[in-house]
Amino acid sequence: MSENTWSAIEKTVAQEAFKKAYERETNDLIDQLSEKIKGVDNIDAVWEIHDYLSAKRHQIDGRYYLTMQKYLGQENDYSALVFLFADLLKEKWLLREDLSGLSPDKISKISALSYL
Repeated sequence: MSENTWSAIEKTVAQEAFKKAYERETNDLIDQLSEKIKGVDNIDAVWEIHDYLSAKRHQIDGRYYLTMQKYLGQENDYSALVFLFADLLKEKWLLREDLSGLSPDKISKISALSYL
């Protein structure tokens, strides 16, 4: 099956992989925030955390929420997910085993793109 054609099973796999990556990244953010809060001893540190969280929210919303609405919630072209999954794999939010169920050509392309 080509990267432009996604079976119902592959769409389900994509949705689950997407959710796992989101959970990993947001859990990591919570862990980082817990560490940062321990060092807060002045108002400048509070504003630094605020700025950090604002940037992370923009990044995470753009990566997950907007993508989920655009691709996973509707009948759209899923081929752009190949590039997103490659980025998530490169950043280790997505694991190769999370892609089990996708066609071999999709997994190969995602894997290859994750090394670029």
